[in-house]
Amino acid sequence: MQTDIHQGQATAASGCPAEHAAISHQKTAQAPEPAAPPIERDARGVWHVRSYALAREILRGENTRQAGFRAELLEEIPSRMKLPILYLEGQEHHTQRRQTARFFTPRAVGESYRAMMESLSDQLIIWLLRHGRADLSQLSMALAVRVAGQIVGLTSSRLPGMARRLNAFFENEIERPALSPRALLNFARSQLRVLAFFWLDVKPAIAARRRQPGEDVISHLLGQGRTDAEILTECITYAAAGMATTREFICVAAWHLLEQPELRRTFLRADEATRHELLQEILRVEPVVGNLLRRATADIPVAAGEAAVTIPSGALINLHVYGLNADPAVVGAHPQAIQPGRELLAERTSPALMSFGDGHHRCPGAYVAIQESDIFLRRLLALGQLRIERMPSLGWSELVTGYELRNFVVAVA
Repeated sequence: MQTDIHQGQATAASGCPAEHAAISHQKTAQAPEPAAPPIERDARGVWHVRSYALAREILRGENTRQAGFRAELLEEIPSRMKLPILYLEGQEHHTQRRQTARFFTPRAVGESYRAMMESLSDQLIIWLLRHGRADLSQLSMALAVRVAGQIVGLTSSRLPGMARRLNAFFENEIERPALSPRALLNFARSQLRVLAFFWLDVKPAIAARRRQPGEDVISHLLGQGRTDAEILTECITYAAAGMATTREFICVAAWHLLEQPELRRTFLRADEATRHELLQEILRVEPVVGNLLRRATADIPVAAGEAAVTIPSGALINLHVYGLNADPAVVGAHPQAIQPGRELLAERTSPALMSFGDGHHRCPGAYVAIQESDIFLRRLLALGQLRIERMPSLGWSELVTGYELRNFVVAVA
């Protein structure tokens, strides 16, 4: 459900490109995230974690399995298919991650995808200049779909419009099977949209890669002997985890940078490494995935301050990313303010903290997402007369437990 929201601008703090007088720049959280306790068990037996150190310990351990992105709903559906990489665990997951890591490295991005990102970004900016205004959520989706499609191998569609087909697919919530008219209609609609994506986008890509393998995910899966249905599920997974999330981040980053002129100037004047850190700081405050869910596969003893607790085997663990990313023990004062150059108080910590996850299920496309966002936003924000014509509508995706920004109209005078 979409609702219009209009955020007022804060007053700039003297000598700092971020507006700290507001204390919080956060726009997307559904509700304020409590800072304490670091871990607690609710009445349903779900364990809630808001401590960054505890979350990192849990995610890097070997005693949990994926429970987010409808993983446990997928387990209820009988199937002989191999699971997508997002849902694999143990050695099988480690092997698949190791074999596909080459598609997401900074070197691979620089050699294989950067020129494409730059060319497509230039085309989108030209389109914006020609028309005078555009919905940024549509521009960012076009970029994210093309970039992820290149990495996955979805480059041989029978008809244009893959972004529209994916949009339509993700509009339907994935539900447990039921016999109500609404659920049956929703299921039929979802199946038709999946079928359209398969026949128009995935099937021709598979045929092209069978004829001439490339350096992409579909070619890799074909080399493993995967079936068409298994490749389809992988493509849907990459679409949800890569295309949709990057689209939202580009929009929310542009929103902040357009509303804070000094922050925008800092971004445009900085070198690439500094720009990437600033984008990750925005992502820390506005994580696209709001919750990471895991199921304990063994008892997990953890220390919460001076107390020791044990998360029992079988328990559901909800790691609150908004809370983890605002842990004052790691980020210091004003944890919900966007502060370029923020000094983190934990060793070997990404500036985005838990926004890309951690442990063996950490998002493999983190560098790709930041790089393509940087390339596009640098061109967009360099347009001197660029302004927000319509504030975005803010909705919520239950699939990724994250925000959706739509109808975000920007214009050039």
